[in-house]
Amino acid sequence: MALKKFRPLTPSQRFKIATDNSDITTSTPEKSLLTSVKNSGGRDNTGKMTIRNIGGGHKKQYRIIDFKRNKDGIEGTVASIEYDPNRTSRIALIHYKDGEKRYILAPAGLEVGKKVMSGATALPEVGNCMFLSDIPLGTVIHNIELRPGQGGAMARSAGTYAQLTARDGKYAVLRMPSGEVRMILITCKATIGATSNPDHSLEISGKAGRSRWLGRRSRTRPVAMNPVDHPMGGGEGRASGGQPRSRNGIPAKGYKTRYKAKSSNQHIIKKRTK
Repeated sequence: MALKKFRPLTPSQRFKIATDNSDITTSTPEKSLLTSVKNSGGRDNTGKMTIRNIGGGHKKQYRIIDFKRNKDGIEGTVASIEYDPNRTSRIALIHYKDGEKRYILAPAGLEVGKKVMSGATALPEVGNCMFLSDIPLGTVIHNIELRPGQGGAMARSAGTYAQLTARDGKYAVLRMPSGEVRMILITCKATIGATSNPDHSLEISGKAGRSRWLGRRSRTRPVAMNPVDHPMGGGEGRASGGQPRSRNGIPAKGYKTRYKAKSSNQHIIKKRTK
């Protein structure tokens, strides 16, 4: 998959950069794995706006993804690689030998016709889901469970991956996409490979309308507000706003908000760097 630029026939195409979507093999999703998704528009159950800057956007349906990968020992074949409007990475439709169909996160390099498997009998090949106790050290993995049987919760967005660096007793040591080094139980599962669509971070939408299609409304800068609306508002002329902080007064740009006595701190060997 590659990036493509456009001739500046319109102002919005002058700086637009998009992926060529050559990895997508079909535009029609599997109907049995679709469900409706509620669009709140930022309103709660009373109709009050609780989250600003979201709303509108193109209508979409949710694809039910198999994050647990619990069909152990049953071989599946990749039927298609598809676009998913609910996430940045691609998804793959798997046809299992027992007749069941499921969507999984598509790792980079997975192609139509390839075989995938999960469980203790699986080999360390791209797309296979294995226990951390069985994965060779140094392997790049994604869709990692935080608790056994929970389903993949980490390293799921486009182009991300973690690396298995060591094992110590009942724990495996992983280097996460954020730079954090932490311990996870070796009875948790993870999928081999990095997630697909690694060029997603290089895309440039080119115009404001594309953000609206994605359900993102425009955001007012705090320094342009009045003091009654935001701590950074007000002042004579074009004031800088002072120390960057949120609407509730919490400092931004590097202020640590993690609870200092959080129970999972004991599993973190090195703090995140980004």
